[in-house]
Amino acid sequence: MKKELITRHFPNVGVVEGQLPKDTVDGLWKLIEESRKKPENMKHELAGNISSSIRLEHKSPLLEDFVKNVIPKYIQQSIDSFGPPHRLTLNQGQGFNIESLWANIQKKHEFNPPHDHSGVYSFVIWMQIPTSYEEQKKLPICAESNAHSNISNFCFHYTTSLGRISQFMYNMEKEAEGWMVMFPSEMKHEVFPFYENDGERISISGNIVKEIDEINNIVDAIKGMRYEGGLGDIQ
Repeated sequence: MKKELITRHFPNVGVVEGQLPKDTVDGLWKLIEESRKKPENMKHELAGNISSSIRLEHKSPLLEDFVKNVIPKYIQQSIDSFGPPHRLTLNQGQGFNIESLWANIQKKHEFNPPHDHSGVYSFVIWMQIPTSYEEQKKLPICAESNAHSNISNFCFHYTTSLGRISQFMYNMEKEAEGWMVMFPSEMKHEVFPFYENDGERISISGNIVKEIDEINNIVDAIKGMRYEGGLGDIQ
């Protein structure tokens, strides 16, 4: 009797991503515009070699939809797909809070070196992309390079089952505006520079931590947590 061969894929942790609703993006733009009037510098807290990183008020009413409807869905999707956060203990009914939120304003030649974040989950939202990767890779600085997939792009670093450090690239095109990616905070990532364009690339980043103050809980929709990070029913 002929026996069929079995292919087995080893599990790994990934990310959750999607396009944000227009109303949510509009609220985020208003928050950025308000913050740029009286900017609070966050560069000393961040790894980026970029012109400006400004703090955003994560308790602003402009974030109500984002906090109540967007963040919980992303977290739940991550838990359903990859399991609870590694070695995180959650008490019954305990959720998550946004710990910090900021906007990065990046100009040509600037970059964000490989780094990770504090917290449990982190996210990036691309708000404005003045360049096209397809055009950037044709520039003289890159055209003959064997690493042309890097220029202007956002990159995650991860380890394969063979211990190899691999990359996953997000090509920075206009279509990525309003796109959000949530990832484990300890996942290494970086942003490559762009060239020959005087525009600003604007993105929002944030860190999410285990809930401490119930008043600030942003994910009441996520319930049924058990000890040792187990997930019960969603009520």
